[in-house]
Amino acid sequence: MLDLVKPIAEWGVAIMEVIGIFIIAGFACYALLFEPLFLLKQDKVESIFLQVRQRLGRGILLGLEFLVAADIIHTVAVELTFETVGILAIVVLIRTFLSFTLEVELSGRWPWQKKE
Repeated sequence: MLDLVKPIAEWGVAIMEVIGIFIIAGFACYALLFEPLFLLKQDKVESIFLQVRQRLGRGILLGLEFLVAADIIHTVAVELTFETVGILAIVVLIRTFLSFTLEVELSGRWPWQKKE
């Protein structure tokens, strides 16, 4: 049974990592190329920087979620050792810190604070 689960998990991890990379790259291209054009057509020149930054930040956050999920699946289903669990803990800690700091940068408040 484990011989069947491992290749499926490896494919799932690869697919999730590619999805995460495409999300980050796609949002970056959209934010840097198309968002300014749409805002220029609407005569909202002063909000271009803020909108591009918001769009790019949201794309990075979403892509990071997929990459963290792929790391968790890889560690649990493919290589479950104390070393890989430790590495996973460090990677998840770093990516969680990045997610929180990006959220604070984008919204100006902690995720658990009420919206004003």
